[in-house]
Amino acid sequence: MTTPTFRQATPSDTDRCFQIETIAYEGDEAATHEKIATRIAQYPEGFLILEMDGEIAGFINSGCAHEVVMSDEAFKELVGHDAAAPNVVIMSVVLDPAHQGKGHSTRLMRQFIEQMREMGKKTIHLMCKERHVDLYKHFGYRYVKPSPSDHGGMSWYEMVMEL
Repeated sequence: MTTPTFRQATPSDTDRCFQIETIAYEGDEAATHEKIATRIAQYPEGFLILEMDGEIAGFINSGCAHEVVMSDEAFKELVGHDAAAPNVVIMSVVLDPAHQGKGHSTRLMRQFIEQMREMGKKTIHLMCKERHVDLYKHFGYRYVKPSPSDHGGMSWYEMVMEL
């Protein structure tokens, strides 16, 4: 089995990340090419890439805030992002479907959590669908509440992890 490698995203990764985001997410929940490019350009430290055999297989991207409002759509474009803020907000956790079911998302999330701890962050926030609540609890996230966000026309649930 090939060992996954992890690294920060660079602008040249935008097309492949957009491709994965588009095929892995349903409906309108996928970030646009422009949003992915913005996230890479403005906060590469919070954009973790997982590679298999030199190809991007998945990624997690995020921003940071002093006060987290999970339903803030503008934040998905990093409006209000402050790299020095203590609270991390995950915007995408995504794996190419060809690499799913092999434990890579677990490796990716564990690596991301460790990097955020090393950076001195205090919390990690995310929104997920109801079917993923227990998965994130497994990593140590705590269920907060149903989100008022209807991003992509779907129901979301807020989770938080204290680091």
